[in-house]
Amino acid sequence: MSLNDPRWGNKNQGGGDRGGNQGPPDLEEVWRDVNRRLSNLFGRQGNGDRGGDGGGGGSPSPRQLGGGIGLIAGVVAALWLASGFYIVDASQRGIVLRFGKFVESTEPGLRWRMPYPLETHEIVNLTGVRTVEIGYRGSERNKVLNESLMLTDDENIVNIQFAVQYVLKDPKDYLFKNREPDANVVQAAESAVREIVGKSKMDFVLYEGREQIATAAAKLMQDILDRYEAGITISKVTMQNAQPPEQVQAAFDDAVKAGQDRERQKNEGQAYFNDVVPKAKGAASRLFEEASGYQSRVIANAEGDAARFKSIVAEYAKAPEVTRQRMYLDTMQQVFANTTKVMVDAKGNGNLLYLPLDKLTQATSQAQGLTPQTSDVSMPARAAAPNPASEPVGAPKADVPVPADYRSREAMRSRERGER
Repeated sequence: MSLNDPRWGNKNQGGGDRGGNQGPPDLEEVWRDVNRRLSNLFGRQGNGDRGGDGGGGGSPSPRQLGGGIGLIAGVVAALWLASGFYIVDASQRGIVLRFGKFVESTEPGLRWRMPYPLETHEIVNLTGVRTVEIGYRGSERNKVLNESLMLTDDENIVNIQFAVQYVLKDPKDYLFKNREPDANVVQAAESAVREIVGKSKMDFVLYEGREQIATAAAKLMQDILDRYEAGITISKVTMQNAQPPEQVQAAFDDAVKAGQDRERQKNEGQAYFNDVVPKAKGAASRLFEEASGYQSRVIANAEGDAARFKSIVAEYAKAPEVTRQRMYLDTMQQVFANTTKVMVDAKGNGNLLYLPLDKLTQATSQAQGLTPQTSDVSMPARAAAPNPASEPVGAPKADVPVPADYRSREAMRSRERGER
């Protein structure tokens, strides 16, 4: 009975060898029906009764069985050949192996290789960033002391934790020249960092030299992996933590604080030095310049006085009387030029008892719209000594500056009256 027989699962109303029983189909009948259909597909005629109701028919011939097996074999072969197709993404490379031996590296796209077991392939991601951790796993608190404890050049122990990021540059070397690529990277990173730390001081490792150590370690790691032909490129080394061991952490903190106090006091002393020393140098320079100026001024004045005295001596030798009179007049002019002059006729019995020259000069200056002029010589004015016998009551006693020409003429008149 065929699977498409309308009597499948129904009662046989026409009678037959199955009677009215309702149950699953006969397996032999199903197999004969499949063979007939396969024979019809290849253009062959079966020997069984095609028009019967399923009650008769002989077993399939070897030719029919061979056709069915060939079809099945063809389908299986097609599926086997189709299993050789694979897809490589843009960030990946395909590695084809023939009986486990490298054949070629394929570029991105749809690729085909000979099906298994003749050839196999592996997909390698070239752009994916891989990360390994040295000195810790997952978190900085989960320390791996046999990796993180390192000895410095000054015989101190430091606890260093860092991470290494790398990418692949040659998938063939990565697959066939590395048994454990991540373990190789860890060992190379640990060896490189231990070498660099062993040549550095403890303070340099813990503070100012962390970036330099990471850069130097990346370069040294790359050199090691290139000698191993690992097919790996180190992209970045990140220093996660660097500190002394936990057993000496308290003592180290005290030492760090003492060093900071020392640096602070040193900076304060340097700041005080920078504030005081320039001021002292400036004051010393100013005093030196003032002394130099005073020295130059005194020498110049002395040389001028000497030259003037020499010229006076020469003139005095030519005309002693005239020179003596001139020196007297110059001296009196300098004296009277800085004093307030009041003329009083004390010897004669004239009507002129009081002549206030300073008031007359001030009045003349105000009439002309001018301010009283002072003498060229900057000396304090001195009042003339009054004569109680001849000075009239109410005579002015205030010192008022007088122009130099009036003073000169007044000095000449006073001198003439004194001679008479």
